[in-house]
Amino acid sequence: MQITRRTLNVGLLGAAGFLLTKPAYSAAKPILTITGLISQNAVDGTATFDRESLEALGMESFETKCPWYTGSVKFEGPLMSSVLNHVGATGKTLVVQALNDYTTEIPMEDFKRFRVILAMKRNGEYMPVRDKGPLFIVYPYDSDAELQSQLYYKRSAWQVARMIVK
Repeated sequence: MQITRRTLNVGLLGAAGFLLTKPAYSAAKPILTITGLISQNAVDGTATFDRESLEALGMESFETKCPWYTGSVKFEGPLMSSVLNHVGATGKTLVVQALNDYTTEIPMEDFKRFRVILAMKRNGEYMPVRDKGPLFIVYPYDSDAELQSQLYYKRSAWQVARMIVK
């Protein structure tokens, strides 16, 4: 079979069109890695999650007011305790690193005391990187006056990419 110039051009244009229209985010793309004191579901000491594997841990949601948005916002994602149980985390502190290099430390006790979620959705929509996504650690701020403070707001990292259990 001989490929004509026209066939080649049509094929190349089709391939270019596919590449240009391909979504910037693929559901199978890893969006979170967890290392450190973990003992389960890891390869060479690293657990990796894509959006689908995080959703498979079970999605929780709550509405709360927070300083970053006006009014009440509905957040949805797996409980942080579920994520950490899935990897067999045994440490006392979670170091969270964001895509923009922001780092915060969260006592593991927080995930037992409060229904903290690793939010993937805000008001029913997946959060893009440009607006605190793809992952945002969110406390149920309205559930306890203690949570409405700078201490917990600083622990609420967005654009979460990595976690280290210490």
